[in-house]
Amino acid sequence: MVTHAFAPASFAGLLFALRFADSSAAVDRRPGRRRYRLAIRLPAAQASDRGPRRASVVGAGSFGTAVALRLERAGLRTTLLCRTSEQAERLLEARENGHYLPGVALPERLKIRVLGRHDDQFHRADLIFLAVPSAGLRAALDELRRQGISARADVISLAKGLVPPDGTPPTVALQRDFGLDRVGCVGGPSHAREMVEEGAGLVSASRSPRVARRVAGVLQRAGLVCEESGDPVGVELAGCAKNAAALAAGATEAQGLNAAGMAAADIFTEVLSLAERTGGRAITFVGRAGTGDLVATALAPTSRNRSAGELLAAGVPGRDIPERLGQACEALETVPLLARAAATTGTPSPVLSALARLIDGSLPLEDWVALVRARQPQVARRRGRLAHWLRRMWARSVGPR
Repeated sequence: MVTHAFAPASFAGLLFALRFADSSAAVDRRPGRRRYRLAIRLPAAQASDRGPRRASVVGAGSFGTAVALRLERAGLRTTLLCRTSEQAERLLEARENGHYLPGVALPERLKIRVLGRHDDQFHRADLIFLAVPSAGLRAALDELRRQGISARADVISLAKGLVPPDGTPPTVALQRDFGLDRVGCVGGPSHAREMVEEGAGLVSASRSPRVARRVAGVLQRAGLVCEESGDPVGVELAGCAKNAAALAAGATEAQGLNAAGMAAADIFTEVLSLAERTGGRAITFVGRAGTGDLVATALAPTSRNRSAGELLAAGVPGRDIPERLGQACEALETVPLLARAAATTGTPSPVLSALARLIDGSLPLEDWVALVRARQPQVARRRGRLAHWLRRMWARSVGPR
C-alpha cells in the first residue's frame, strides 16, 4: 500500500495550486500551447516551522566565542558582537580570539561586529545568545530594549551569574521584557576550548518547551550533547552554585581537602535552598547543570573561580583579582548577589554571606576558615546525604597534590 505524506490541509492546497485557473501558475505563452508550471505555496504554519537560520552572540569572551563557532558549524549565519571596536578589530585582523581562545581560527563566514554600532543588529536574528559576565547583563538587556528584536527571535542567557543589583536570575529579567515563551538559558559543563575542539554536555532550559527544544536542536546540530529542561531558574542557580562552590573551595584548599569539600558542599546546599524558594528544582542541582559542572570545574587546571579563591586565600583583594587572572571571574560578582537574594527571600546562608564578606575584605581569612571548619549544619534530612556526597566528590575530584 502506498502511503501519502500529505495532511488533508496540505493536500487541498496542492490541488488548489494545480488548478488551471490559479493565478499563481505560470502559463507557457508559446503559440498553440497551453501548459502550466507548478507553483506550490506552503501553508503559513508549515513555512514557519523551519529551524533557526540566523544567530547573534553578544559577548566575545571565551564562551561566547566558542558558542559562535559551534553555531556557525551548525549552519547558522552567525554574528559575534564585541563590546569594543578595539576588540572587534583585533579579531577581524587576526581571525582568532587571541586573548581568550588563542590558536582557534575564526572562519570567514563568522561575522564580527561591535555591539551598538548600528540600530538594527538584532532585527534578522532568530536566536540571540547573551554571553556576557553577570556585571554586564543589565547593559546587554538595555541594548536589546533600545534596538528591539525580531518578533520571531528567542533570547538565551549563557551567563552563570545573576543580574545586579538584586541578584535576579537572567531568565526572570528577560521575561519582563520579552515574555515567558521567548527566553531560556544554557548551562552544564562547558569548558570553552574543549567545547570547540571536542564537545560539551549542555542543558537547554526554558519555561517554554518550544524554546528549550529549539535551542537544544541547534546545539545538537552543532555536534554537542544537549538535553532539554523546563527549569531555567534551577539551571541558572546551579551554575551560580558551581562557581561559588569552586571559589569557596579555592579559598579553603590550603587548609586541606576536607575543609575545601565542606566549604563547597555548604555553599552548594545554601544555593540549592535559595533555588527551591525561587522556583527551582533540587533535581537540577544533581544533574549536569549542577554537580556535573562542579566536577568539570574541580578537574580543570585553569578554573578561574578556583584560582580566584586561591588568590583570596593569598591575601589578594577581591577587586584586584580579575586583573591578576586576565579576565572576569563570575563568582566574585555572583556571590554577593546570591547572599543578597538569600537575605531577601529569608534563606539561611551563613557560609554564603561569609564568603561575600571575604570577597569585599570585611572578613579575615582565619575567620572564614574557622567558620567552615567549626560550623555545625542544621539538621536537614532531605539534604544531609547531598551535602555529604558533595564533600566526598570534591575531595576525590581534586585529588592529592
